[in-house]
Amino acid sequence: MKRRQFVAALALLPLAAMPAHADENFVAFIQTLWPGAKAAGITRKTFDRAFAGVTEPDPVALKLANNQPELTATTSAYLSKAVTQARIDAAKEMKASMGDKLKAFEDRYQVDRHILLAIWGMESNFGKDKGSMSVMRSLATLAYSGNRKDYAREQIIAALKMLQMGVISLENFTGSWAGAMGHTQFIPTSYLASAVDWTGDGKKDIWNSSSDALASTANYLAKAGWKSDRPWGWEIKLPKDFDRSLIGRDHWKKVGEWVRLGIVRADGNKFPNPNVDAFVMVPQGVSGPRFLVTQNFLAIMDYNFSHSYALAVGHLADRIRGGGPFLASWPEISYDLSAKQRVELQKRLNAKGFDTGGDDGRFGARTYEAIIAYQKRAGLPLDGVPSVALLERLKSGG
Repeated sequence: MKRRQFVAALALLPLAAMPAHADENFVAFIQTLWPGAKAAGITRKTFDRAFAGVTEPDPVALKLANNQPELTATTSAYLSKAVTQARIDAAKEMKASMGDKLKAFEDRYQVDRHILLAIWGMESNFGKDKGSMSVMRSLATLAYSGNRKDYAREQIIAALKMLQMGVISLENFTGSWAGAMGHTQFIPTSYLASAVDWTGDGKKDIWNSSSDALASTANYLAKAGWKSDRPWGWEIKLPKDFDRSLIGRDHWKKVGEWVRLGIVRADGNKFPNPNVDAFVMVPQGVSGPRFLVTQNFLAIMDYNFSHSYALAVGHLADRIRGGGPFLASWPEISYDLSAKQRVELQKRLNAKGFDTGGDDGRFGARTYEAIIAYQKRAGLPLDGVPSVALLERLKSGG
């Protein structure tokens, strides 16, 4: 930005000495957010107060945004760090000490207490790691640079509304690099839509009240479609002659129908409700653990749009309840594709109408589903394996 343009932008700011290290382009960019904020009913006073002292992007926010473990690690690697014995033990202690309160949450919102404990543990280590980064600076950084600009702009408006409503003081308006806040890491839009005052003190205090935070999370999941008559899902075994083209969220069936097709639970127990709808998911390929997941799995994904995250929450909840580890072994991932080729494979599958859930080069449940669906249409063996040969077939128009 030219100096003249920068000075013009600064004219909109309250008179104050600019820090010597200020990023002129970043400060000017923040002013471009004002029209949208004004249209949303934000006062100029609130806007200026929110961004006072925010004069350069936060490098930590940018680094962490590009290295989210649930998006960059394999499912098995993510699970190994998310579902630990220490976290299971801590959650069991919380379950014992908060039994009456957790029951009250269940009664009000019909959401499993073990799921709430799992989310609490994963999001903030039961309130120990709620984040100390400035929400406004983090969101401004993401809106300015990176690949989450639309997300950040939406959250900025919601965050400004929170400040204008007096929900929290600016100095205490802290959270993660993504603007997620409190015990269970609500983003601003989620706070406005789902936060509740469980304690009845007139505040929806997700930062200092675990009760408000957990009740808010239960309320969020209930709105996202959580059903109390079913779990998130089960680890399963597929019969040898199973039609792999039935893998994926395009093929919902009643659990009873899946049983008639030969699917059984990996632990040998019976499915509790044959009339529940579910689909088969393979988060790390068809040679790894397989799962039958319900609408509740998607409700968890509504909280964090990652299959690895949702699987970790569900599994951690089961472990807190007293269940054991997954029974199938996780396969080593070693494909003959470069990082560039992985991205190209996803882009070509998407272009042909097979949704991989993104084109970042990371292979998760959606990519494996897309590969199997493409192989079915192309008359190829349904192994679900991404490879150079598969990429060449896609490039040839096949």
